[in-house]
Amino acid sequence: MLGTIVNVSCILTGSVIGSFVSRGIKEKYKTALFDGLGLATVGLGANAFVSNIPKVTYPVLFIASIAIGTIIGTRLDLDGRFHGLLEKAKGGSKLAEGLSTAILLFCIGTLSILGPIESRLNGNNTYLFTNATLDFVSSIILSSAYGLGIAIAALVLFCWQGSIYLFAGFIAPYMTPALMGEISVLGGIFLMSSGLGILQIRDCKTLNMLPALLVPPTFYALVNVVKSLL
Repeated sequence: MLGTIVNVSCILTGSVIGSFVSRGIKEKYKTALFDGLGLATVGLGANAFVSNIPKVTYPVLFIASIAIGTIIGTRLDLDGRFHGLLEKAKGGSKLAEGLSTAILLFCIGTLSILGPIESRLNGNNTYLFTNATLDFVSSIILSSAYGLGIAIAALVLFCWQGSIYLFAGFIAPYMTPALMGEISVLGGIFLMSSGLGILQIRDCKTLNMLPALLVPPTFYALVNVVKSLL
């Protein structure tokens, strides 16, 4: 768990630094910061999407995943519930937007998923240390725009990576490059969606799409069952 602890510590430290940096910044500069953050998020999402599309085995699976996941998420009103939890917080609406972006950025990525598996099975924390460095910089930028509340994402990351670490022996055989490609493609779409929200172009209610992440593993599990029966 050393790698995860370092990752969480970097996010907490970055969040504190970013919240102090934001103090005294004029509104026009904060607006410029939001614009830059939105563009950067869209760019990261587009890069994740384009670089991972060639790795997938079923090119239309991500479309079906988004459709199925969004229907489920909308029915459960995940986005509305999440905003409801933060509505009493100072700047609750903005914080919810920033926090959802932070959680997606920190948790839904190859390093954040494979890192705990590599750490548990091989004692190698390289992935997690690299991820921690990236998250440190990202948390500074996010907290400078949205405030110290971004630090809450560190708790989500700890639970996420901790769960993967605990079940690494069971998960590892199924985390094939093709499945990781599908998850990374969805992560790219989520980030682009978040970026559009930050830029105030369109609120796609990204959190309602999150159940889409369950579709590729379920699909691959069913394919393996069918192959074993043939």
